[in-house]
Amino acid sequence: MNPKLKKLVTNFRVLLVLFVLILAIVAINPSFNSKGVAIRSVDFNSSASTAGIYNPSPGVSPRSREVVLSMNNEEINSLKDYNDFIQKLSINQTVNVKTSKASYILRTKPNVEIKMLNETESKVISEVISEDINGTIVNRTVTKTLKVPKTIEIVNGAEDLGLTVYPAPQTNIKKGLDLQGGTRVLLQPEQQISKDDMELVISSMKERLNVFGLSDIIVRSAGDLSGNQFILVEIAGANEDEVKELLARQGKFEANIGNDTVFFGGKKDITYVCRTADCSGIDPRGGCNNQGSAWYCRFRFAISLSPEAAERQAQLTQNLDLITQNNEQYLSKPLVLYLDDKEVDQLNIGAELKGRATTDIQISGSGVGKTQEEAITDSLTNMKRLQTILITGSLPVKLNIVSTDSVSPELGEEFLRNSLFIGILSLLGVCVLVFLRYRKWFVAIPMIITSLIELVVIIGVASAIGWNLDISSVAGIIIAIGTGVNDQIIIADETLKGAVESYDWKRKIKNAFFIIFGAFFTNFVAMVPLLFAGAGLLKGFAITTIIGLTFGVLITRPAYARVMETLLKE
Repeated sequence: MNPKLKKLVTNFRVLLVLFVLILAIVAINPSFNSKGVAIRSVDFNSSASTAGIYNPSPGVSPRSREVVLSMNNEEINSLKDYNDFIQKLSINQTVNVKTSKASYILRTKPNVEIKMLNETESKVISEVISEDINGTIVNRTVTKTLKVPKTIEIVNGAEDLGLTVYPAPQTNIKKGLDLQGGTRVLLQPEQQISKDDMELVISSMKERLNVFGLSDIIVRSAGDLSGNQFILVEIAGANEDEVKELLARQGKFEANIGNDTVFFGGKKDITYVCRTADCSGIDPRGGCNNQGSAWYCRFRFAISLSPEAAERQAQLTQNLDLITQNNEQYLSKPLVLYLDDKEVDQLNIGAELKGRATTDIQISGSGVGKTQEEAITDSLTNMKRLQTILITGSLPVKLNIVSTDSVSPELGEEFLRNSLFIGILSLLGVCVLVFLRYRKWFVAIPMIITSLIELVVIIGVASAIGWNLDISSVAGIIIAIGTGVNDQIIIADETLKGAVESYDWKRKIKNAFFIIFGAFFTNFVAMVPLLFAGAGLLKGFAITTIIGLTFGVLITRPAYARVMETLLKE
């Protein structure tokens, strides 16, 4: 073996660089033959959810996500294969899904669309009413005939399986919102809150987003140099309007009788919220009505109260009077529903509930639209949001939206392609300039290899800690690599000068590192404030820059200096 090469491969600094490089590649975990489609999210109450497929955890690494490999023994190698298979599904078809973690048996459901007609039909409804007759509770059945909007069910083939998928990841690199598309919302508490309250807000928001059917989310606290508190929410593939509406509301729900509260939203007072078609949806009694230039549709769903909330209702209703409306008896005070201190609905309380601790009640509300279809959509969206708030409860503080950004997946892919193109172009430019400057391969080639190693290590560290690489992070990588090239040029100049003049090698390298460390500490001090500035939006830039600078100064640049010294010494 060449003596110089042997000296290089046995040098501690060179071996340390190679060891760290191997660790970075392991963290990135590249695979150039990834098959299947990865599961991004699972719709609530879908065929996939019923079969036991769950939403992936937001913190799981990309290569650890569950991947669909085959369906009914047909290999799924791409997004096109998956979509082609879904298009061929029929009603009540059994689908055997094999994933990277397990096998599942799904059965497709019919895709039923309920269409309301402009005519009504008579519907007979029987209700059991309890009456107190001389201290004895007597149950009697009352039959009513109601005029309700006529509906028909239209079956449009089979429902989607409820899976949102994307091409299987080939690395553990987590792409940020800028590179994969989605919605970013920056929120600020209306008042300063403690660290414990901030953790409670973040936990509640994550639960809301999961209950609402959104996954692949990042919710974290942020701040700025003025001491302001923020919450940064990033959701891949989400609709901006529905996310803003869901996150901006404090979600303080309460139901009052008079000035007294019967129950609040949240698990303390509400033990169950129906979200299935048999006990939630458009109210068949109220239906949809055309009132001039707009349509109004009412929704309803069932909830179950805790025994304590039911007992409060019994105590608040036992002394109320009875009134008669449209030949029906109700209590003199309605159940008034408030959302964020605004009245959203009033429900008449049947006479049979007077003084009774009932746990099962119906919640209703409405939606509006220019057409009947728009009103139905708005009504069901309002119902879903209200159900979510009733399940998760209110946030401990009101949040204000500071800014929102929405990036389409197509634009994110364009950003990624442009970033790779600029990176390759920059690398080629550096190669040409370094070779023109020194005209020596043993100066230029180690410099380029060192820069590539630094790039891999920065990405590896980001993959290991689960940091999302976005546009600001890419800018930080470019800064770190550029600074590295500058430092290596300083080392090359000093060592080449040492080769010509009769100066001590160690003294020359020491002079070079004096300049390098001075620049490192200057850049490091400049990056620290950016960790907290701009509500955390510049955090990626600061982190990747600090990682690149630190690794370069402590590991790669000393190794590069040793390589230069070995190659130049006779």
